[in-house]
Amino acid sequence: MASLQLEVVTPDLKVVGCEVDYVGVPGVEGEFGVLPGHIPFLSALAIGGLYYKVEGNTHMLFVSGGFAEVSSNKVSVLAESAENVDKINKERAEKARARAQSRLDEAHSGKGDIDVARAELALRRAIVRLNLANV
Repeated sequence: MASLQLEVVTPDLKVVGCEVDYVGVPGVEGEFGVLPGHIPFLSALAIGGLYYKVEGNTHMLFVSGGFAEVSSNKVSVLAESAENVDKINKERAEKARARAQSRLDEAHSGKGDIDVARAELALRRAIVRLNLANV
């Protein structure tokens, strides 16, 4: 069976670099799948789960922000952050969720000078990380 190369990198490290059979990517316009021979494609990433299959085994990553490019049987993902769901620290993610929710509650009650958009993104990241960690 044909395969394609997957590379997932963040500003800090290379998270994945391997041959895969399939990649499912959370794009801003919705999830899209990539099989070998896919046409060239570019998409911004949404906060979500990126999964890939290698010899029938499915692997899942959390990704947040960035871009995915498909070209010449290669999927290149440049993410603001990415981590293997098996390595998500649930306690840390729960604390981040509670902190973001608290900041949103402050903003809606008129207390403090809170960046609502930033707090909403932090809350979404924390919720998605928790959901993926519990799959």
